[in-house]
Amino acid sequence: MGHEDLSRRENRQLAVASASTGPWRTAAAVGAVVGGVTLGVDLISGHWSTSILAGPAEWALFFFFLVGTVGGQLRRDTGDRRLRRWADAHPWQAAVPATGALLVLSTLALTFLGDWGVIGAVFASLLPAGLLLLVAGVVGSVKAARKG
Repeated sequence: MGHEDLSRRENRQLAVASASTGPWRTAAAVGAVVGGVTLGVDLISGHWSTSILAGPAEWALFFFFLVGTVGGQLRRDTGDRRLRRWADAHPWQAAVPATGALLVLSTLALTFLGDWGVIGAVFASLLPAGLLLLVAGVVGSVKAARKG
């Protein structure tokens, strides 16, 4: 069965399965370090406000998903070759689950930890989510082009 024979639902399931192959423990460590450093810089520089946790949380989430998604695309030790072939053939679709998760979690962080309204938080979260999609899609496309 070729990739063209798959339904939209099956493609979505493969995208989520592909996203799960990333180095998520490493990504969590990088996200925690980036979030901690950002919070430390905010505390030292005196940027005190009621939303002091919103910025560091957003940076931590961005780097968590960036390392997890791009690392998953660059890994060679994943168990399922069929899943890896699908992800190589569809690099932009493989980046969508992490991008959607970043958009939702960043919106929630800005809304509940910051002083953003929901609409403002959604629009502010579009930039990091779009940047994640762009970086992960380009990395996956370049990897697939170099392979083939």
